[in-house]
Amino acid sequence: MADGGRRRRAFIGSFTAAGGPGVVTAAVRPDSGALALLESVDGVPDPSYLALAPGGRTLYAVSETADGAVAAYHVHDDKPRLAGPPVPVDASGPTHLSVFDGHVLTANYGSGSVTAVPVRPDGTLAPAASGQLRHTGSGPHERRQRGPHAHQVQPDPSGRWAVSVDLGTDSVRVCTLDEGAPALHREFALRPGSGPRHLAFHPGGRYAYVVNELTPTVTVCRWDAGTGTLKPLTETPVLPGAPAGDAYPSGIAVSPDGRFVWTATRGEDVLTTFTVDGDQLHLAATVPCGGHWPRAIAESEGFLYAANERSGNITWFTIDHQTGLPRYDGTVEVPAPSCIVFD
Repeated sequence: MADGGRRRRAFIGSFTAAGGPGVVTAAVRPDSGALALLESVDGVPDPSYLALAPGGRTLYAVSETADGAVAAYHVHDDKPRLAGPPVPVDASGPTHLSVFDGHVLTANYGSGSVTAVPVRPDGTLAPAASGQLRHTGSGPHERRQRGPHAHQVQPDPSGRWAVSVDLGTDSVRVCTLDEGAPALHREFALRPGSGPRHLAFHPGGRYAYVVNELTPTVTVCRWDAGTGTLKPLTETPVLPGAPAGDAYPSGIAVSPDGRFVWTATRGEDVLTTFTVDGDQLHLAATVPCGGHWPRAIAESEGFLYAANERSGNITWFTIDHQTGLPRYDGTVEVPAPSCIVFD
């Protein structure tokens, strides 16, 4: 039990267009990490990515559709309840969101932009987006990088900056809010053609790890919160050899003590463990993800979870404290899952 005996919960997003149940809640067993499904709600199309407000009383979800939107849910009990109608983000295909400086920020893959939606004091969303930062540029991959594709946006550990990762432009943008609208501070280039997808910060705040989708690697970057500066340092493959077939890295997570980094790779359907050595990552091992097409991973309380989109299941693993290697422990069926977060 957590926080004075309150039961820990997981929240799972899914693709309703592929048969997913919408937003799902599950109880988390503290001794084994096992999930027991509780409730689901399907009032929002394709709630593919979720984020909890500080305090955990409100859950936010993107609606990853052509007419993108963001929704707020009350999660006082086990069944999420919509807190007002979804708010349009004036962009297509939002794939990720986070809470930053009194707003929900969405990364809009289809439009290549970041949108800010104001949050009211009660956690609900204001009816109109504050503003939008449109990315520009392209990359050398003929099919996937004809234009910008913002894939993730999140605050840095200091809370001063919002960082957006763009697969289409091979870059990371550092932003602030200017009168409620996202404003570009600086843009930082990664290797052309790498296709950055998601970024995770080291808990010490000095490093950021970017998992690349178009080349199966992780880029280690130095992060300076004082100046809002990102500097790429090294790039490490996520697989021990050449891919046997399709290999599209997706999720990335860092252990709370900063000793390990994990990635998921779709197609190969594996989880990779890295050990952290200063500004270097060393590939320790890969293990099967327990399903097909792991779209996202998350670490929680010594367990690693994978949302396996195409096999329709969430798997969990016990993490070895000494080696960081995940050991498969169990699975639960959830059609078309896309992410998992914990309160």
